[in-house]
Amino acid sequence: MKIIDTFSSFPKQRNIERLRAYYKKYPDIFDYYFSYHCKDTSGKLEQAIDKYADGWDGIKKVHQMIRPLVKDVARKFGENHNLYFPINVNLIVGAYGSNAYTIREIIADITFAMERLTYEKKPLQVIIAHEFGHVAHHMISDNHETNWTQMQWDHPYIWLLQEGAATHFSKQIVPELNESIYFSYDCEGEAWLTFAKENRKEIISCFVNDVHAGKTSAEIFKEWFSINGGTRFGLTRLAYFIADCFFQDFIWKKGEINTLLLWKQADFFQVMDSWLKNKAAL
Repeated sequence: MKIIDTFSSFPKQRNIERLRAYYKKYPDIFDYYFSYHCKDTSGKLEQAIDKYADGWDGIKKVHQMIRPLVKDVARKFGENHNLYFPINVNLIVGAYGSNAYTIREIIADITFAMERLTYEKKPLQVIIAHEFGHVAHHMISDNHETNWTQMQWDHPYIWLLQEGAATHFSKQIVPELNESIYFSYDCEGEAWLTFAKENRKEIISCFVNDVHAGKTSAEIFKEWFSINGGTRFGLTRLAYFIADCFFQDFIWKKGEINTLLLWKQADFFQVMDSWLKNKAAL
């Protein structure tokens, strides 16, 4: 594992030209970031410059904390699962797009956008463990001869399994926290989780209806998985709650490894669809 820390290159005096010079120093990282996780417009960058002024102390605190926490999370995956990550971990100051993500590869690099992360230790550990959990899920699947050429990466049911797995791993690596932290990655998520639990049936019903109503993958992703979505219920990323419900239910029925490898099954989509419709009807 290699940590690529871009913090020292971030301009102390900020304008659009200096920001773009910073991005150009790390073209592979920021080309992907602006292609998939943040709009690259002058207006967006101007808004980010304004936000940096208020958020800079927090960004510095995140930067001071994150490198040892990344190493600690990676170490725990090695101890718990005998997994060692042949990846880059990118630490960036983004423009207030996504907070953290893996790139679209089988064994993927991870990027953490420090302006969108909390400097509270345990929640910060959780989001780090969540992203490493995505890589761990892929590595375990790869070790079990998954046929990646058949994977339907743009299907919401694939995303549910991925997010369920990553949330499961985060609970293992950073255990015994307030449950809401595993979804919000801060200490402010209790109302979100309470709403999700109280409206579980309706949330699942609306999700499965969207999947079958001809909505595009992009529309479903934004509404249900994106930090910038959530128009239906006024809360973002409710699919993460669905994913965790599904994953924990199947661990109880099939065990951890069989649940992680569900996407290898020929009937995976039927299994997912049946579970969702059953929960929506309860």
